[in-house]
Amino acid sequence: MPTPLTAFRNPNYYSPDHERFRDTVRQFALREIAPHANAWDEAGAFPRELYAKASRAGLLGLGYPEAYGGTPCDVFYKIVLSEEMSHGGSGGVCASLMSHTIGSPPILNAGSEAMKRRVLPAVLAGEKISALAITEPGGGSDVAGLKTTAVLDGDHYVVNGEKIFITSGIRADFFTVAVRTNPADRGAGGVSLLLIERDTPGFSRSALDKMGWWASDTAHLRFDNCRVPASNLIGEENRGFPIVMRNFNMERLWMAAGALGFSQRCLEDALDWARQRHTFGAPLSERQVIRHKMVDMAIRIETTRTFMEDLAWRVEHQAGDPKVLVAQLSMLKVQAMQTLQFCADQAVQILGGMGYMRGTRVERTYREVKVNMIGGGSEEIMKDLAARQLGF
Repeated sequence: MPTPLTAFRNPNYYSPDHERFRDTVRQFALREIAPHANAWDEAGAFPRELYAKASRAGLLGLGYPEAYGGTPCDVFYKIVLSEEMSHGGSGGVCASLMSHTIGSPPILNAGSEAMKRRVLPAVLAGEKISALAITEPGGGSDVAGLKTTAVLDGDHYVVNGEKIFITSGIRADFFTVAVRTNPADRGAGGVSLLLIERDTPGFSRSALDKMGWWASDTAHLRFDNCRVPASNLIGEENRGFPIVMRNFNMERLWMAAGALGFSQRCLEDALDWARQRHTFGAPLSERQVIRHKMVDMAIRIETTRTFMEDLAWRVEHQAGDPKVLVAQLSMLKVQAMQTLQFCADQAVQILGGMGYMRGTRVERTYREVKVNMIGGGSEEIMKDLAARQLGF
């Protein structure tokens, strides 16, 4: 059941077209994902045809040129998409279905025209799956310290190393992989990006089991003398680090919007339960302590929404000091994930025993909180990055 909070959404940021798109995304999530969320979670996967359905609904091509099958748009369409997909009730489905939003932007922003035409139309049509492979077993968020190597040998790079915690890592067709092409530079200056395809000899994948996001396939990747065409270099050699950082900044904004959406679903489920559940002769919603819990959830949701929308507007218009924008994107991710953590915890508490049962949306969301607080840059890394950008 929707809450009156939707009335608080700032109309200055959203046009009637945004709102029509909001309804399209919500109906897609309610129709195509929500009825199957529990079964897909238990199965650890969802049907591949969901990608094509999402493409036909206009969800996959946002922000890409029409020449590749995309739909140019402003940042608020992407925020609407991330927020409204939460109606499906499965963060795991959202993560894998939308893995191209982190896997494909480097190709769009820095890839050759031939690469764009070979990869992007198929991905945006839902025919192929794109993934991003940055994190390594010993590196975590330390992108500049990655150890996977790519040594040029004639017209191919020979790639050796490992990646871990890769979303869509089992099913993806195209992997945007961060590698070290300059062994003499052990920092950011030696990092490049390569497009590696799933059938490359020497490339293997193994599935990982997780606390949450069960419906999302997550993998450990291994590269054993993989020969990758030099034409698969994305951007310039040894200049991949800035591309990765740009990608991370946008990922954090979309993750914040998604966390906001799931926070709202937690409040809605808590309110719905409190109105139905009777204790000692009265609905839970008449208990002051329960109403206060829900107001506390609403406070955090609205604080996060205001921060996110203001920052999104400044990102869209490139308004302000770039360093401050990076710092605030990092702080927004922290704020949004803390909001999600609080709202999921309170929703489970209000639902009581039912909130602890597998198959309820708040139970699934509760399990998925931690991956949001870690993925895309952990809370600790985000705070440190913000401090450095602000000169603290």
